[in-house]
Amino acid sequence: MNTTKHGIIFGAGEYFDTQPDTIAGALVIAADGGYDAAMSFGFTPDAIIGDFDSLEGDIPDSGHTVRLHPEKDDTDMLSAFKIGWQQGARIFDVYGGLGGRLDHTIGNLQLLSDIAQHGGIAFLHGADTIVTAISNAKLSFPANKVEARRMVSVFSHSDSSYDVTEIGLKYELDHVRLRNDHPLGISNEFRVNTPATVSVGKGTLIITFPSEAPPPEWTGNITPTATLGPIDDHISSLLA
Repeated sequence: MNTTKHGIIFGAGEYFDTQPDTIAGALVIAADGGYDAAMSFGFTPDAIIGDFDSLEGDIPDSGHTVRLHPEKDDTDMLSAFKIGWQQGARIFDVYGGLGGRLDHTIGNLQLLSDIAQHGGIAFLHGADTIVTAISNAKLSFPANKVEARRMVSVFSHSDSSYDVTEIGLKYELDHVRLRNDHPLGISNEFRVNTPATVSVGKGTLIITFPSEAPPPEWTGNITPTATLGPIDDHISSLLA
């Protein structure tokens, strides 16, 4: 059983009538307007961080609140990941990280890759779909009865992903190379009562799967880094 510490992050995106799952001992973090959502679901955040441009109510007056300058490099979501990582979380469930602003959705997909390449994993919960990323790792799904036409799709986030293998799905792959400019791994399906795995030997994959699927077991081959970097609260020196 995987005993890695969990983090639950609430963002300011869409929630799609999703009911966030409670995980015993998990660190709960609110990114900006995600604080409103966390409280509405009955979660009391252990940490709250952001520039609070999307918060509907008052800024929480808490010793666990970190207020950031609005002009900065890192998104509030990345800052939330950094806090969770500092506190030992390596597996994250993220709610409110999809929908809403398209640019933030794309940015959050990039963050999935960033977390994977640092030796962790994050799951973005959307409308009947969960999105994650793995790097030099494997996802193993228990046998299930997910209905046909509920898609599992695999994309290369890195330029190329090598030794990509899919076992137990309708269309299987055996140590192939996927590229980030060709959607070869789109629209696969679970087989009824059949365990399934998706793995990559070298590279980073973005994976989408139905939210009703049983939670997969993650096996990573990257030693987690000590940090995701310091909390950023300034304008980039790269700007002209």
